[in-house]
Amino acid sequence: MTEDLRSLLGDSYILAVEDSLVQAKRLKFFFKKNSLNYKIFPNAEEAFEAAKSNPPAIIISDVIMPGMNGYEFCEALKSIPRLSDIPVILLTSLQESKDIIKGLQAGANNIITKPYDEKSLLQRIENLLSNQLLSPTEVSEGGLDVKYRGELHHIMSGKKQILDLLLSVYETSLQRNEELESAKTLLEKTNANLTQANNDLDCISKTVSHDLNSKIDTIIGSSRDVLNNSVSKLNTNKQSDITYILECANEMSHSVKDLLAFVQSGYVEISEEDVELSKIAQEAYTDSLPNFSQLNPTIEIEPEMHARADSKMVRILLDNLFHNALQYCKNIDKPIITIGQKEYYGSKLYFIKDNGAGLDTASLDNLFKPSFQYQSGEDYSSSRLGLSTVKRIVDKHKGQIWVESEIGKGSTFFFTLG
Repeated sequence: MTEDLRSLLGDSYILAVEDSLVQAKRLKFFFKKNSLNYKIFPNAEEAFEAAKSNPPAIIISDVIMPGMNGYEFCEALKSIPRLSDIPVILLTSLQESKDIIKGLQAGANNIITKPYDEKSLLQRIENLLSNQLLSPTEVSEGGLDVKYRGELHHIMSGKKQILDLLLSVYETSLQRNEELESAKTLLEKTNANLTQANNDLDCISKTVSHDLNSKIDTIIGSSRDVLNNSVSKLNTNKQSDITYILECANEMSHSVKDLLAFVQSGYVEISEEDVELSKIAQEAYTDSLPNFSQLNPTIEIEPEMHARADSKMVRILLDNLFHNALQYCKNIDKPIITIGQKEYYGSKLYFIKDNGAGLDTASLDNLFKPSFQYQSGEDYSSSRLGLSTVKRIVDKHKGQIWVESEIGKGSTFFFTLG
């Protein structure tokens, strides 16, 4: 399929409009995976100017966007004779049947609901480009008046455009019904165990908090007392053994904190306020460093970083990201960890960057799953729950998180907080 599609595109490209950071990255990955020429814009205004200066073969546009929305963007394109034949696919939630009328009024050729299936999107693109060669789009002379729910709508789309769009809507409806049936079955099955699972988590949380922490603190304290006692006469081997016990106890303490934070992040409601991210980052780094006494990293924290967030949850988030960065810098001669912010698609994007061992890109899809423990050789391991907790906290703030990494060069975790 992709070879035929690349042949249909030729030297042209696909123009996409998407204001969501995550959806834009998904489209970018989709185009690259299928070796398709593309350009992605964060708003319709920029995309409109690009289409006028360099017309694409096909356009994929989100509907709900600040400024010019998808319907207005499509209508503006169709009003220009030399752009009117370009097929337009609208990405929408399609929650109301009136969306079909709006699509017809705007002159859209296809509607795809979110979340969309990549294979289906690929097929829609190829179908539209193939049909474009068979019979170019015609405009209905004089248009057509349609009354729907008491309102009169004027449709300028031609027969072929209308047929393309209605077929796409019908296909989407069938697919959505199948997904709803599957979701209903899964939901009923999940709800049957939900109450018991929550009770079990609460019980585990209380047990871990009291029993395990007290015993681990005793081991850590006793080990430090022995190592720091100038009276005790320990040979090198015994000092090494106790040091190893202390390191293991510290790691266990961090794992226990991960478990508690993971449980807490699932049911605690966030309380948003203006938080000074730079200050919290410095505190998180200072508290994490004692567990890595062999390291002497360079830390760079951008000053005056602020966010609207829950301060306690952000502290847990940064604790885990710093611990992860330090863990993967263990064998680096001159470790450097940087935390900063930048503007990205109109939002504040925060990041933590390290020059450590890096992560295999093939494993990144599983990185934020609770049961996953990534290992890059025997010297590195990340917490099973730490990054999952980070993901939960970001989700609770209606933000997004992703990682870019390369083996031997380090990792950068990017996140937004709503």
